Amino acid sequence: MILIGQYDSPFVCRVGITLALYDLPFEHRPWSVFADGEKVRAFNPLMRVPTLVFDDGEVLFDSACMIDALDDLVGPERALCPRNGPLRRRALSAVALAMGAAEKAVSLFYELRLHEQVSAVWAERCHGQIFSALAALDRDRAGRAGPYWFGERPGHADIALAVALRFITEAHPGLVDLAAIPALASHAAGLEALPVFSEISQPFVAPA
Repeated sequence: MILIGQYDSPFVCRVGITLALYDLPFEHRPWSVFADGEKVRAFNPLMRVPTLVFDDGEVLFDSACMIDALDDLVGPERALCPRNGPLRRRALSAVALAMGAAEKAVSLFYELRLHEQVSAVWAERCHGQIFSALAALDRDRAGRAGPYWFGERPGHADIALAVALRFITEAHPGLVDLAAIPALASHAAGLEALPVFSEISQPFVAPA
């Protein structure tokens, strides 16, 4: 398999960590949609990352679809998310909140960086969405025992939280007061200490 995209993207990073935890061999091509746009377009007509190319030539364009395909590939016993029932829905809800916060952080970054005149209304809306999502996740995590969110090993909710919080704090230094989300901050710190999270990583680099 080939994973296209830089690991400072939380969406690319999430897929990379999942591949590593599943022990699925892959080639990483750290292409940027800014510097390497035409290379990306050759695989993905949307010219965005992540892009995942399977050994048979099939290409997936959306990180959630990639995770679902990888879960299917390794089977229900190894999948990092319950396959059915209420626990699956809770795990997927946590993933949706974490990656949704990351999406809003990306939108906020582009608003602040690429627009000559920043929309204060849009920026404030993104702020509010990021804060409320993280607060909801913090309450949920604080109410759960155990080393990981939904079991005894890292799952998709754990991965999503770690990569989202990493991106938010690196792309927007000082935006989030980690003391206000202590359960998330502690949980993310524990995950970042795991080898796979340090190996599948890249400091955030603002696009030129």
